[in-house]
Amino acid sequence: MAEIIEITDLSAKELEPYSCTNEVQLKRYFEPEPGIFIAESPKVVRRALEAGYEPISLLCEEKYINGQAQDIISACGGIKVYTAASSVLTALTGFKLTQGLLCAMRRKKLTQAESILKGCTRIAVLENVMNQTNIGAIFRNAAALGIDAVLLTKASSDPLYRRSVRVSMGTVFQIPWTFLDQPVPDYVGFLKAQGFATAAMALCKDTVSISSPIISSQPKLALILGTEGDGLDQKTISSCDLTVKIPMYHGVDSLNVATAGAIAFWEITKNKDTPSD
Repeated sequence: MAEIIEITDLSAKELEPYSCTNEVQLKRYFEPEPGIFIAESPKVVRRALEAGYEPISLLCEEKYINGQAQDIISACGGIKVYTAASSVLTALTGFKLTQGLLCAMRRKKLTQAESILKGCTRIAVLENVMNQTNIGAIFRNAAALGIDAVLLTKASSDPLYRRSVRVSMGTVFQIPWTFLDQPVPDYVGFLKAQGFATAAMALCKDTVSISSPIISSQPKLALILGTEGDGLDQKTISSCDLTVKIPMYHGVDSLNVATAGAIAFWEITKNKDTPSD
């Protein structure tokens, strides 16, 4: 049974994960073991628990303990639940809680890319995508539209940073992902060795439309998306089997990376079996 603790000291050490704004510090909390991330809102926390992430403690607005957070508190077993009025929690965290609930959770050890790719036919690769909002939106799009896994280069933002988790609505817990060991552009060769055709999304010569049969006919396809502004490294583009684009009107030459990803994900997965409701 959970231990409900009224917050009386905002500087208490056990509350540090909730007041800390340094994501890297949380990530290294148990170094050399994987660290901590913060899941925000009941829906996101439920998805994390369903995916097997271990809760450390909960921060919950008083009025939700016997309300919308009740099932979560029960599911978390004997952990500590720190609680106070909304104004106190805002003073602690620095922002107003979404639906009054945060959960500090242990990270898992990352799975090697080779293991994740087994059985995958459609994957997204994020090269140096650093904006946390875009990371979260890409994961939500990938999960909704049938992408089998997401791989990220080392310079990309961590999908378990708080904003990314929140924007993804917890779908970062539902789709396999990991960081690639290989640097840019060497990872392209690694993907090819795993049997994937590689398609770079870029505006340059010799591109094919994302709706081309050349794309949809690939048995295994890795769609590579680049960082905001600069896009993909030119060496990455040159290393890929194909360069693809989304046809656009009115002289528009680019889209937000998450928007472009959603359109491309739809095109490359639309022939997959539709999941039952």
